[in-house]
Amino acid sequence: MSTELRPGALEGIKVVDASRVLAGPFAGQILGDHGADVIKIESPEGDECRGFGPPFVNGSSAYFNAVNRNKQSVVLDLGKEQERQRLMDLLATADVLIENFKLSTLQSWGIPDARWFTQTFPRLVHCRITGYGDEGPYGGLPGYDAAVQAMAGLLSFNGDADGEPVRLGVPVVDLTTGMNAAMAALLALQARTRTGRGQLADVSLYDSAVSVAHPFLTNFLHSGKVPRPTGNRHANIVPYNVYNTATVPLFIAVANDRLFGKLCGHLGAPDLPRDPRFATNRARVENRDALEVRLCEVFARLEGEALGERLLADGVPAAPILDIKAVASSEHAKFRQMVVRQDGYVGPGIPIKLSDTPASIRRPPPVLGNLSPDDARA
Repeated sequence: MSTELRPGALEGIKVVDASRVLAGPFAGQILGDHGADVIKIESPEGDECRGFGPPFVNGSSAYFNAVNRNKQSVVLDLGKEQERQRLMDLLATADVLIENFKLSTLQSWGIPDARWFTQTFPRLVHCRITGYGDEGPYGGLPGYDAAVQAMAGLLSFNGDADGEPVRLGVPVVDLTTGMNAAMAALLALQARTRTGRGQLADVSLYDSAVSVAHPFLTNFLHSGKVPRPTGNRHANIVPYNVYNTATVPLFIAVANDRLFGKLCGHLGAPDLPRDPRFATNRARVENRDALEVRLCEVFARLEGEALGERLLADGVPAAPILDIKAVASSEHAKFRQMVVRQDGYVGPGIPIKLSDTPASIRRPPPVLGNLSPDDARA
């Protein structure tokens, strides 16, 4: 891969990524994109998500490749004491450990609890990723994205208003947990500059899922009303929905009264903002159904593409519903470098763009065991 001329923000930081599947590897990739030296520890069989396909690229799934670039792979059979010692040798010089082992697995290795790592390696930042934490009523239970979505309430308000609860199609819990783990590593590294000590970062899928149940959780805590699926509607903002035009559907997200007035001007319905039932967002939420009937009638008469362009040009949030092919080929995705095609690697781009210490793609996703343990310690 080509090398960025300027060093990344995390150059000089060594990360041992002993996690597997999605949340942990995604965290490791974020750190690697920004310059950290990431060593991925894999079993002789490899991370199982290498097989999450098709499609496959160079023997590994596109799924694996999307969250494991900027890493090198070291194969260790951690069921063997000698191989575990090689892991410990790596941790002796590491800054960050990312892992998602079962607590029972750690204990079978003679490690009594998660605090052992930072007690043994005082400067180590240890990001431990679990399903529900190691303790508590759900402590130690296995965590899988969709199951945690269900346990954290996310499925209960996702889906059509008159239909069944629906899993969020994107693995939002795993990805959010990965971002939280990467952020935890950075926070702990910053604290280490003051204290000289690393620390344990306890990051669970469950906590991450509950934290993004916004605004449904806070609405319930203050109202006592249990939210139900609302389709594309927003619980607190109107209009915020998909509207069918004469040609294409448009998503409209109008978050204040000024924008509502602009929207109605473009729709040729200037009377709506003057109606007391619709004059403020609070009133529009209370009279949602009546307003939706009027809006649907107006949108259905208009040509969607041109309307969407006029609304956006006037600062009104409006968007056509694009499929992923259209997104991947869009000029804006190319301009923002959110689809990367570099030296044979194809994947999603890097969303955090730093002006002085830019992220870069320095290595493709690793072939299983492309680095020996001895070379990794160097």
